[in-house]
Amino acid sequence: MTTPRPEPHTAVATAKSVRLGVLLAAVGGFLDAYTYITRGGVFAGAQTGNVVLLGVDVAGGRWVEALAFLPPLAAFVLGVATAEFIALPAVAKIVRRPVRAVLVFEILVVLVVGFLPATVPDAVVSVILAHVAGVQVTTFRVLVDSPFNTTMTTGNLRSMAMAAFHRVVEHDLEAGTRARRFGAVISGFFGGALLGAVAVELFGLRAIWVVALMLTIALALFVFDERTPRSLAPKGQSSNRSGAIDSNTSPGPGLPSADEPPK
Repeated sequence: MTTPRPEPHTAVATAKSVRLGVLLAAVGGFLDAYTYITRGGVFAGAQTGNVVLLGVDVAGGRWVEALAFLPPLAAFVLGVATAEFIALPAVAKIVRRPVRAVLVFEILVVLVVGFLPATVPDAVVSVILAHVAGVQVTTFRVLVDSPFNTTMTTGNLRSMAMAAFHRVVEHDLEAGTRARRFGAVISGFFGGALLGAVAVELFGLRAIWVVALMLTIALALFVFDERTPRSLAPKGQSSNRSGAIDSNTSPGPGLPSADEPPK
């Protein structure tokens, strides 16, 4: 039996890099703007918003409107389960490059969604994209050495604020670096939402294809980093020429790498 070839070490570094984190956060912001504007005011990834809107409609006795928020919530949960399934050791023997496989999956899905006409029920599209968001947020959950989120902002904003506090009060330089990283990710999410709104105005339902382009760029980062020679610094230090940050940094206790199955 052939021994499966693991993801290259460079791919692990790329999966946790700030560049990829910002790009995927932009994808998350774009998807939320897209579904909110074009598909019935439902969020693809920000399930907190969906739960709030669900509660508001239930309180107002708008049961039919409230039901529209349940399928995306269920699809998001299924997306999380899908990502966890892909990370299982038995599945990893078949899917040899799981992170890249997830990106290819996302690209194919958003390409198909772009072809769907306006006559397709909003619930169908929101369910598909919520599933994609669930897969993405579970696969990419470490930013260099910190947990983060690519489909919503609240946790990232908290992490940035905490890091900024320790930088100012305790003069912790590393905390300042973390604050800048999270600031970049938050800016990426905002930029993605802004781009999504503009793209929908220009291209309508076909605007989702912009996400396919963004994800293709994300996929290209893995190939570029794998083929670009770089010097690896000692563990805990950052030194590379291709931009994949802190290639030897562990995500910390209890935080699995984006390329490794959870332990």
